[in-house]
Amino acid sequence: MNLTLAQRLVGTVAVVTTPCVAILIATLLFLNPVWVAFDQDRSDVSGITGYTPAEVNAVTGSILSDLVFGPPNFDVAVNGTPVLDSREQAHMRDVRSVLSGLGLVALIAVLLLVVVGIAARGSRWFWRAVALGGRVLVVGVIVVGVGFALFFDQAFELFHEIFFPPGTYMFDIRTEKLVQLFPDQFWSETSVALCAAILGLGILTAVVAARLGREPDQSDGSHSSDTVSRPAAAGNR
Repeated sequence: MNLTLAQRLVGTVAVVTTPCVAILIATLLFLNPVWVAFDQDRSDVSGITGYTPAEVNAVTGSILSDLVFGPPNFDVAVNGTPVLDSREQAHMRDVRSVLSGLGLVALIAVLLLVVVGIAARGSRWFWRAVALGGRVLVVGVIVVGVGFALFFDQAFELFHEIFFPPGTYMFDIRTEKLVQLFPDQFWSETSVALCAAILGLGILTAVVAARLGREPDQSDGSHSSDTVSRPAAAGNR
């Protein structure tokens, strides 16, 4: 299939934005109180913090609300005592800034994918580009997943070194509630679940888009031309 320069550019946009959109969808599946409460219970956060399950849920709900919706005060208290100290609150504000930046990139990716999808009008080359984006995502998740499985602590540390100022993300599990509310088990299990969800979305995207990429183009009128020409050919015979 010979593509114009514009079609190649649009296809490249689809390849790049498809993984971003899939990652956004998967992330939203886990950035919610239902999943967090489930894995906190598995990680025995109530026993680590000394809070009751109801208090853990209330504290976590407040932190998530400040993180996603704001304002980023992170000043929730239990029995009049602040849960997070000033360093922990500052770190959560940094987390919110990072998430806002990544969320903006993801939103732009969604808009671009929708725009190029509309412009492509269901063309096979567009769906093939989306399928390629799905396959790229699958390979990337496998590579990153293996790396995290083998070197989780190092990967987790590297992530923080990239996105946060030095010395602002180290906390004492014995005394500081932020790492008690979200312990290592929580992060390791959430990372595995997130990778699995992204991998599943990548495979689903690749399979469905590849199938659509084999369908006749909706914009080229090939069906109608075949329908008209066949009776004519039969009449000539």
